[in-house]
Amino acid sequence: MASKTLTMKLFSLLVFSYAIIKMATASDPNILIYFLVPKNFSVVDGNFFTFIGMHSLIGAKPPTTFKVFKASLVEFPALEGQSVSYVILEFANGSTNPPHIHPRSAELLFLVEGSLQVGFVDTTNKLYTQILQTGDRFVFPKGLVHFQYNANSENSAIAIASFGSANARTVSLPNTLFATGINDTVLAKSFKTDVPTIQALKDGLVP
Repeated sequence: MASKTLTMKLFSLLVFSYAIIKMATASDPNILIYFLVPKNFSVVDGNFFTFIGMHSLIGAKPPTTFKVFKASLVEFPALEGQSVSYVILEFANGSTNPPHIHPRSAELLFLVEGSLQVGFVDTTNKLYTQILQTGDRFVFPKGLVHFQYNANSENSAIAIASFGSANARTVSLPNTLFATGINDTVLAKSFKTDVPTIQALKDGLVP
């Protein structure tokens, strides 16, 4: 009996250890130095730690569509190993940031201007929504489907979203489902509709 109990404890410990390892590898790895420098950088000074890619936003006219301005690892190499990044989201009146997922990080959204309807769906398919006003913050848990929508028909909205990853990544559900070549019949059966409807959805995603 004691042997069986010991075996169960060891098995439980292994399962727990595996879960911890998976959690650790699902986010940005810790680094053992203050910062990392890509091989193609020969000079590291204040410019390396400065991102100027948002200058176009200063004094810009209100957006005419939904736009995303990123400061992630791709655009800002100094972020590697720092487990942080952000984006600026511009919403024209009536525009939306379609349902999507960030597989590597939660998202903390700060509404700078305007109003937004936001929401996410948990793994039990429960929807959590809120109407945000200027100055409000909202957190989208890591890996859950979420969206933002500017329902205002006259005014634009601007938000800043921060991430606990230098490369949170974005998986857009409309593009993933309808713009990657998944068979029309598979999609039609999955959504309980017909192939012409699926083809119409695909056509609607073409720029």
